[in-house]
Amino acid sequence: MPLYCWRLPQFSLLIEAPVTPSSLPEWKLKRSFGAFVVLVSILLFSNPLSLLLCTSPKDGKKVFMLLAAGSFTGFFSGMLGVGGGVIMIPVMVLLVGLDQHTAQGSSLLTMVPAGIVGAWTHMALRQYRNAPTPGLIPGVLIGTYIGGNLAHFVQDGVLRSIFGIMLVWTGYQYLKTPVAKQVLQK
Repeated sequence: MPLYCWRLPQFSLLIEAPVTPSSLPEWKLKRSFGAFVVLVSILLFSNPLSLLLCTSPKDGKKVFMLLAAGSFTGFFSGMLGVGGGVIMIPVMVLLVGLDQHTAQGSSLLTMVPAGIVGAWTHMALRQYRNAPTPGLIPGVLIGTYIGGNLAHFVQDGVLRSIFGIMLVWTGYQYLKTPVAKQVLQK
């Protein structure tokens, strides 16, 4: 089981300097998220046991970490439209000690109610279009079924590496977010 330590500078920085949606413009929030995602992918590629030299989390701390990860995930899912796996899977693997397969399955399961709440919220705010859904929904269902079954045949370390590569790519895309036009005009 991987070990964890709250004294890591990367995590203490995130804990001690929280940001709110109103304190950062969207482009800065996206770039900050991108940097966070790249950092997390580096942790996934490295050996967690050598980086995190403390004790295994107790049940109460696991619940707290999962609650914090869920809140953070919900915030970024609602704010930026990102999938929860980008946040929840690394927390479950690096801090809680789950294997990659279990973390991915758990993440997918928790996104069902989150997706319903998010969709309902955006529908209430009239921030959606029906046109893409007839193609997207069946495509996502088919792709998830195939991907979930294929993941079963991939070793845990290989699956973690594939996930880490996707995180690097995702983080890089967010880091490329252009500066807002209002900032450029000043």
